[in-house]
Amino acid sequence: MRRPIIAGNWKMNMIRAEGMNLIRALKQGLDDSVAPEVVVAPPFTLIDGLRPLVTGTGITLAAQNVHWADSGAYTGEISARMLKDLECRYVIVGHSERRHLFGDSDEDINKRVRAVLDAGMAPILCIGETLEQREKDLTWELLTQQVIRGLRDVSEPLVTKVVLAYEPVWAIGTGRTASEAQVAEAHGFLRNLLRESFPAHVANAVRILYGGSVKPTNIDALMAQDNVDGALVGGASLKADSFLRIIAYQAPRR
Repeated sequence: MRRPIIAGNWKMNMIRAEGMNLIRALKQGLDDSVAPEVVVAPPFTLIDGLRPLVTGTGITLAAQNVHWADSGAYTGEISARMLKDLECRYVIVGHSERRHLFGDSDEDINKRVRAVLDAGMAPILCIGETLEQREKDLTWELLTQQVIRGLRDVSEPLVTKVVLAYEPVWAIGTGRTASEAQVAEAHGFLRNLLRESFPAHVANAVRILYGGSVKPTNIDALMAQDNVDGALVGGASLKADSFLRIIAYQAPRR
């Protein structure tokens, strides 16, 4: 059975005191019996400071990006080895903001995926189409390309450690959320794509998250859809009350 993940991507938000206060509030509000794995991805500047606060709790640390080189003359970049040293368990790679604002290609993202896996962490590989691509009926072609290229040269045992995050670009930070039918269709397509590409036990082990204006008012319906194994949450993860409600979603436990 795939354990759901509720991951909060803080993006470029929070200074140290704000981040620590948020973690404390989450710890206070978390139920010991919570079903999903809870992940927070703060800015690089906060990871080390938050590490003592999450140790021994149900909260896991993630990073928002990574460079593929182990070390070297890459001013401003952070390696997987550095993130592993900070006890990160997950790393977000290929987020649409990285793809569209900073020019990350599928090849770049694949190198990041492999670097994360080589370091013993798990990548959260983000994929998704723009509104223009959806309107041109390019969604399935694009998702296939992003998944196949993103997982190139990843061995079958390591594929099971990858988490996919379907984030339609037109729904990220816009207040628009894909309909329940659109989410179910996309996640079903991705599961079938994995089954066509890998043995069943590998394809069935990969968790597929939904991201795109996830909030307390829609999390229950999203989590009720087949093949939705959690959520990658943006703005709603910056406030303890909204993130806690998302973590405590009310939907059938699969």
